[in-house]
Amino acid sequence: MVGVKRSNSGKDQKITKKQRIVKKNKNLAEASESESSSSEGSDVNLSLSSSEEELDQIDEHDELDDDELEEPVKTDSSTPAGSSSSAAAHLEQKRLLKERKLKRSGGHEIESIKKLWEKLRAKETTKKEKTKLCDEIWELASDTIADLVLKHDASRVVQSLIKYSDVKKRDEVVKALKGKYADLAKSSYGKYLLVKLLHYGSKDSRQLIIDELHGNLRKLMRHREGAYVVEDLFVLYANQKQRNQMLQEFWGSEYAVFAVENKDLTIEDVCKENVDKRRNIQRNLSQTITAAVEKGSTGFQLLHAVMKEYTKIINLENEEFVDFVELLSEPFAELIHTPEGSYVANFIVSHTNAKQRKNILKHLKDHLLNLIKNEYGNMVFTNLLMSVDDTVLMGKLISPIVSDNLHHFIVEKFARRPFLYLVTNYDNGSYFNPLLVKQFEQNIEWSKNTSKKPFLNRKNEILKKLIPVMLENYLEHIKAALNSNLGTQFISELIINDDIFEMLDDKSLVLYEQCINKTLDFYKGDVANDDQHPLNAFPFSQRFIKSLIQNGKWDRINKKLVPLTKTSKFLGLEFAQKLYSEVITKKNLVDWCNNKNSSFVIVSLYEIFEKKDSENEFFKDLKNIKKTLNKSDDKEDNKGLKLLLSLMQ
Repeated sequence: MVGVKRSNSGKDQKITKKQRIVKKNKNLAEASESESSSSEGSDVNLSLSSSEEELDQIDEHDELDDDELEEPVKTDSSTPAGSSSSAAAHLEQKRLLKERKLKRSGGHEIESIKKLWEKLRAKETTKKEKTKLCDEIWELASDTIADLVLKHDASRVVQSLIKYSDVKKRDEVVKALKGKYADLAKSSYGKYLLVKLLHYGSKDSRQLIIDELHGNLRKLMRHREGAYVVEDLFVLYANQKQRNQMLQEFWGSEYAVFAVENKDLTIEDVCKENVDKRRNIQRNLSQTITAAVEKGSTGFQLLHAVMKEYTKIINLENEEFVDFVELLSEPFAELIHTPEGSYVANFIVSHTNAKQRKNILKHLKDHLLNLIKNEYGNMVFTNLLMSVDDTVLMGKLISPIVSDNLHHFIVEKFARRPFLYLVTNYDNGSYFNPLLVKQFEQNIEWSKNTSKKPFLNRKNEILKKLIPVMLENYLEHIKAALNSNLGTQFISELIINDDIFEMLDDKSLVLYEQCINKTLDFYKGDVANDDQHPLNAFPFSQRFIKSLIQNGKWDRINKKLVPLTKTSKFLGLEFAQKLYSEVITKKNLVDWCNNKNSSFVIVSLYEIFEKKDSENEFFKDLKNIKKTLNKSDDKEDNKGLKLLLSLMQ
């Protein structure tokens, strides 16, 4: 055996090669894992249960605890004598190693702490018992806490102590570890404890940790373990003031050392006051961003925030901006998933020239699907639609994606935004909140000096290329589009639209007519007894059909319906006549009147026929069933039927 010598008398001699023994011990632990898992002789099992939080987990190849490995070896008569002797030697080696650990400083305390920890994390332990166990663990661990937190097994003990203790004891742990947080952030095991402290700690505790880490953030961002701790701190646990404090460190060493004095400064104010400071800050930010990109760390939100700071002072007229765009063109897709990254991406898209935009599009080509679906990326995609002058290139790039996925996009909260922008006015107050409208206006203002075509011309050119694709997708996936309130809203904006109708060529006009006919077919069925009928399943369907009958747009400002003129060839009276003769019919008229989900459609038919087709058979049929309507539906509050009866008087 390596590291263990036996004399003729069978007594153990001193082990002289410590590291070889530990390494051999680890290998033996892994080899005997299957045996030890079935043994009942283990005192302590340090492997985490499946119910423990992810933060408690460590690398599966970490060294197993000695208690798990010191187990009797099961042998039988068929086991070779050599194998039995080898297993016994292994166990003897483990015993020696455990004895040596116990002889170290705090060894017995650590063993006691781990036994208490096993009870603490057990599910059956009551809250009162957990409180008592936390007190006992803290009593044993308070003097050696700084050593415990850097060991894989003992670190998890302290994590559980943080999780189950009260606020007072957590604050005591935070104070006891003061001066160790930079080391914890870089430790493979200590980082989990640090995140636990941030998660469960008080506001004062978080501020203490941030203050201590301040001055080390730039180094930690370049560290394999520390980068993720700093990212969690910035994204999940820091408030806005603390985030600003963290960002100031990246301005330079002056702002890292004198954090308190500079806490209320903004980067614009500092750079405006002093040209030399502006030069130093620009250089520091540029170096940080370049190093992160070259290392492949472009996806961190903290780095995106640093980039956003940089855009506030960058000079658009010289090589600073050119280098910045060139640096981020390839990893551009990694910016879009955070609010800060989206801001930077929009800034770049709006301020670049045609050649630079084309290069960005080349790198985004394989990421467009995720770009459109992302909460922040969809605004970057919309900005591309708003600012790229080469509408032929944009049409070729996005047409296949729209053709295959539009029915998915229009029913999703974020993915539908770019297409609503195309078919509506972004500032009409219907679909885009004030913050989004502000972003639209900011992007338009940014791109005024870099985009040559008028804004509306660029939008209409792209829309004209996409209209046939959108109509074909609707024909193929009409059920997916209209079986959703969001999808029905979009189709309403696409079809009931004079501006779009004017863009239709002969081929698109045929598609448009097919869409109207297929829409009529979609609403056929038993509206009285089928709960899955669109009018029963989706409340917006009734409003959609009413809009097709009325052939108008609702003016939110003046609170009135503005009738359309171009689409009247297929909508309005034309649609109403087909709807009654092909879908409702005399046979189903009673059901449509008595159903509260469809009765307002009948009211719309009554109003349009009364104005434009007073001889329609609809009135004769309605008169014949009037007595039936008076007696129907006593249990439900059918406001549409009540309104219809009042119109018929």
